[in-house]
Amino acid sequence: MLRVSVITVSDRAFRGEYADRSGPCIRAIIERRLPGIEVSLTVVPDEADAIRAAVMENLDRDYILTCGGTGLSPRDVTPETCARLCDRDVPGISEWLRRESQQETPYAVFSRGYSGMKGRTMIVNFPGSLRGAELCADLMAGIMAHGRDMAQGGDHPQQETK
Repeated sequence: MLRVSVITVSDRAFRGEYADRSGPCIRAIIERRLPGIEVSLTVVPDEADAIRAAVMENLDRDYILTCGGTGLSPRDVTPETCARLCDRDVPGISEWLRRESQQETPYAVFSRGYSGMKGRTMIVNFPGSLRGAELCADLMAGIMAHGRDMAQGGDHPQQETK
């Protein structure tokens, strides 16, 4: 069973000024696509210490998916914070998510999302917008089991050659 933590990074959602919609949306998508998955939700402010603490508390998970804090605002510090915590970068995931997001909106070029690993936990930053979070969750759901297996030392599945 995959174990996932979704951490929403948003000052306003943390203060209760509005309800977090992106985190529950991500959970709903991956639960629908991956029955039996265990998903926790957390909301933290746009502060490096809060993001770091939430990530460190969830390193027993296969994946930590963050949403928010990946843009150009001075308070958007999610990518830098996660990169400092990780042992290894996994740039292909962020490149793929950005490329696919650009099919929906040209503004995806402003997303600075990061992907990496801390131990055997994969940490992936999603944008905070509801549509961006939906798209990224749907894309990730299709590869999460394989990524977890690889992180645990599994072998690549046999693929047909052309």
